[in-house]
Amino acid sequence: MKRPRRPSKAAKKQLVEAEAWDEEGDETQETSADEPDETGWKTSTAQMAGLSRLVRAGVWALVVSGPVLGTLAFLSSSAPAQGAAKPVAAATPASPVGPAGFAELFVAAYLQAGQGTERDLAPYYSGSVALAVKPGTRTATQSTVIASREVQPSYWSVTVAADITAHDDKGKSTRLGVQYFRVGIQATGPAGAGGTEQGANPGYAATSLPAQVAAPTALKPGGLAYETDRGSSSADPSVETARGFLAAYLTGTTELDRYTSPGTRLQPISPAPYAAVKVTGVQDDSSGSGQQKVPADGTVLHQLVQVDATDQAGSPVSLSYALTLKSRAGRWEVASVDDAPAIRASSPPSAAPHTTTPSPDADTASDSPSPSNS
Repeated sequence: MKRPRRPSKAAKKQLVEAEAWDEEGDETQETSADEPDETGWKTSTAQMAGLSRLVRAGVWALVVSGPVLGTLAFLSSSAPAQGAAKPVAAATPASPVGPAGFAELFVAAYLQAGQGTERDLAPYYSGSVALAVKPGTRTATQSTVIASREVQPSYWSVTVAADITAHDDKGKSTRLGVQYFRVGIQATGPAGAGGTEQGANPGYAATSLPAQVAAPTALKPGGLAYETDRGSSSADPSVETARGFLAAYLTGTTELDRYTSPGTRLQPISPAPYAAVKVTGVQDDSSGSGQQKVPADGTVLHQLVQVDATDQAGSPVSLSYALTLKSRAGRWEVASVDDAPAIRASSPPSAAPHTTTPSPDADTASDSPSPSNS
């Protein structure tokens, strides 16, 4: 049996004060009973006694109910708010990497396979296959995924570009060029594998043989922001900075710090791929025709630099670099190697006619279908 909770000190104090007030009221009742007060009302002894009993009852009610009210207040403060909305975890988008890689392997196996080797496609496609082409007639010397789209959850459409070479019975090879194949790929497993099942093992399956499709539309790029041609004159300080920087960047023969802004975190390519660098042309976004004098500190200049770099075997390689330069203390310094050349604002690409560069042995491949129609 639980012992009753003892009244708190504050409650005891209230009780004592009430009893003292009650005793004082009783004495007053004895001396002033039935005497009218200043307001004209009469107060009887019975009335005062009833009032004191009412006060005592109220004090005891407070003492007894104190622990109960405290417990209720604690429970109400610790209970979760009924109207609070629970956070909803954001859905992780499915990754196309797994389906894309599987499709690329499937296309390579499909091009290599032929009559009698259909079983080579079993790891990718489990449907019935009967190929008419001889095995090894075509091979993909290179391939890459150029497009992937989730047509519905866990089901992907993947387009693979393959550089195809044909082989005849005499062992002669003819490059057919780049051809494009679209494949439907179903995926299982978590979102990182292209599926929707958390905890499941990744898996992939092609839903049919590849479908050859047309090449994507060729585009002509928009206009670049480099409208001033500087040539390759050594008299232009900005051209000299670009020349010195790229020589250090590509050959490692000098320190980059001589040509870069303070705090720039640029490192030369290591090991150095080239033995020498020649600047063949520079364009920038300045308005003046000549830059013989370096402008005020903080001026920014964007350059597109064309170079011929000589590799370690003595062969020239043509390269382009987009650079941002800043002026400081009467000289130009490289602030960054830009991710891509700058284009003019509101200058989108436009459609261009699709052309195919004939291969050196195009005469032997004249009867072969074109890349976009075969």
